[in-house]
Amino acid sequence: MVAAVRVHKVGGPEVLTYEEISVPEPGPGEVRIKQRACGINHVDLHFRTGAIAAPAGLPFVAGSEAAGEVIAVGDGVKDFRKGDRVAYVTVLGSYAAERVTAASRIVKLPANISYEHAASIMFKGLTAQILLRRTFKVEKSHTVLVHAAAAGIGLILCQWARDLGATVIGAVNSDENAERAKANGCHHALLYGKDFAGRLREINGGRGCDVVYDSVGKETFLISLDCLRPLGMFVNYAGSSGPIEFKINLLEQKGSLFATRPALNTYIAADEDLKESATELLAVVGSGAVKIPPAQRYRLRDAAKAHQELETRTPVGSSILIP
Repeated sequence: MVAAVRVHKVGGPEVLTYEEISVPEPGPGEVRIKQRACGINHVDLHFRTGAIAAPAGLPFVAGSEAAGEVIAVGDGVKDFRKGDRVAYVTVLGSYAAERVTAASRIVKLPANISYEHAASIMFKGLTAQILLRRTFKVEKSHTVLVHAAAAGIGLILCQWARDLGATVIGAVNSDENAERAKANGCHHALLYGKDFAGRLREINGGRGCDVVYDSVGKETFLISLDCLRPLGMFVNYAGSSGPIEFKINLLEQKGSLFATRPALNTYIAADEDLKESATELLAVVGSGAVKIPPAQRYRLRDAAKAHQELETRTPVGSSILIP
C-alpha cells in the first residue's frame, strides 16, 4: 500500500482525500515509478470539480504530472530500466507515492534536471514548446506579444522566444509584473490600459506583431487582434477572464488574421511527438536559456491546501507535492 490523494466525489478542495491505495506490478509495456515530486496544475482543479470528467470515472487519483524513479518494468519494455530518472505529463493519477503507467508516455531526465524541477515544468514547459515551435514557429525576424507575461507559462514563453531571437513584448497589469517580465526575457513590458495597441505599435516601429499568445481570453481578445500585423496569428491557449465568442468575419476585417486554440494533449498524442517536444524543452531548460524559479512545495497530504491556494492565486510560479 502507498499514499495517494483520491477524489471520490467532485467538488471543492475538501474532496481531495489522502489515503492508502494498492499499486499493481507493471504489465506489458508498463513501468512502476516511485514518485519524487508531483506537479500541480489548473487542469487538476478541473478534474476535481468535474468540469472535466475523469476518463475512468470516480473514484480517481488526482494529478497529471510528476517525476520519479523507475522501480520495476513490465514485459516488452526496452527503453527503460530500473533506476532510470523519468517524468511525464497528461497522465491522470500522479498524486501518489508510486504508480504504474505506460512506458511510451514517460521521458528520461538529463542529470542536470532535478525531480522537483521536472515536476514543475512538464505541463507549462511543453505547452510553451508547442506554442513557440509548432503552433507558430517563432524565428529571429518575428515580434511576439505575450499576455500575462509575468505568470507561469508567460515567463517561459518570454524567455524562450527571446532565446530564439524574437523581439518580445509582454502585457502585464502592474509595475511590479513589468519588472518581472523584463527580467525574464521581455524587451518591452506594457501595462494594460488605454490605446494598448497604439502604444505597442509605437515601440515596434508602427508595425503589428507576428503572433500574439493570449491566456486571458475574453478581456484581451479584441486588443490582441488590434496588435497583429495583416496575416498575423492569434493564439489563445487559456481563458482566465472567460471564453472568447466572436464572428469569424472579424478576422478578415482585422487583416485576414489566423486564429487557433491549441491543446497540449493533441500536440503530444503521438509518442514520437511527446519525446521530441520533451527533448527540446529539457535541453533549453538545462542550458539555462529558460530559467524556472523554485516551486512552492507542499506535502502530498496537504494537496487540498495546495488546491485552495492555487484557486486564490496565492502561489507565485509553480507548485508541487512531495510524497
